[in-house]
Amino acid sequence: MNPCPPVPPPVFGVGDASFLAAGGIEGINRLVDDFYQIMDESSDIASVRQMHGKSLDLARNKLASFLCGWLGGPRLYAENYGSINIPQFHARWPIGEGARDAWLLCMQRAIARQPYSPEFAQYLLEQLRVPAERIVQASGILYGRKES
Repeated sequence: MNPCPPVPPPVFGVGDASFLAAGGIEGINRLVDDFYQIMDESSDIASVRQMHGKSLDLARNKLASFLCGWLGGPRLYAENYGSINIPQFHARWPIGEGARDAWLLCMQRAIARQPYSPEFAQYLLEQLRVPAERIVQASGILYGRKES
């Protein structure tokens, strides 16, 4: 009797592997809920929290919808809100390196609360750095400076 060959680990970023590693829609909703809870509770992220309105309901829905499609799942953002250009969407705020770092710190803390494999947690945070940096670059061009 031949033993089953080992199953190779998923290749994040291919197909729906990242979406599934994040726990599907339910897992992404948990991540987003933790992200905004941390944002509400953390004084070192207050500058980013101030960019949002009093209610975070719409922001939660938009971020969860975006992450679903971005991670290879259903394209809920496009279905509900249309297409998105991440730097252009954030152009209403001058976002510098300090705000980027605060946002990423909040996301790092939220990721740490999830039951993700260490490999996926690292992958996800690294991938989130890409659009975060693009927003800073676009803001620098738009505002001619980088603010926190």
